[in-house]
Amino acid sequence: MEEKLKQQPSDCIKVVLFGPESTGKTTLSKQLARHYNSVWTPEFAREYLQDKWNDERKTCEPKDLLPIAIGQMKLENDLALKTDSVLICDTDLLETKVYSETYYSGVCDPNLEKYALENKYDVYFLTYIDTPWEADDLRDKPEERLSMFQAFQDTLIKYKRPYVLLKGDKKMRLEIAVKHIDELLKRKK
Repeated sequence: MEEKLKQQPSDCIKVVLFGPESTGKTTLSKQLARHYNSVWTPEFAREYLQDKWNDERKTCEPKDLLPIAIGQMKLENDLALKTDSVLICDTDLLETKVYSETYYSGVCDPNLEKYALENKYDVYFLTYIDTPWEADDLRDKPEERLSMFQAFQDTLIKYKRPYVLLKGDKKMRLEIAVKHIDELLKRKK
């Protein structure tokens, strides 16, 4: 199972959209992929948990986190082979770790935690909570947006991950992200 959580080597720059629910990560992931004519890794948990909700009317449970993590890494590893420029990741295992610890009293599966900390990315784009809340079947903490944001930011700081805070409207966020990705691409050459 551990091999399924491991990030495979690739030649592309990897960026992660990171932050609480309903902060524009998927929208920006799609915009960046279009901008760079590249690929983006969707959030595996969305489809997995929506299917579970539709079938059983149940939300995420601790037993779901490893299958979600395995599915996320399979998507990422497969899509990383389809680009040599930049891979836009709508999430990563570190985000899953934050949700695990926040929702389940500080607990995170040791295998998930190990690879959340070992897998590396070139930059994290931390999305702020200044976007309108959009409710759906899976989002459940509109009143806790600030504390969730703080948990994400604290995690990036604790594990010394390179990150850029994204605030403002869609256009502003895209411009800031492009500026930072362009710098990474220049350094790669």
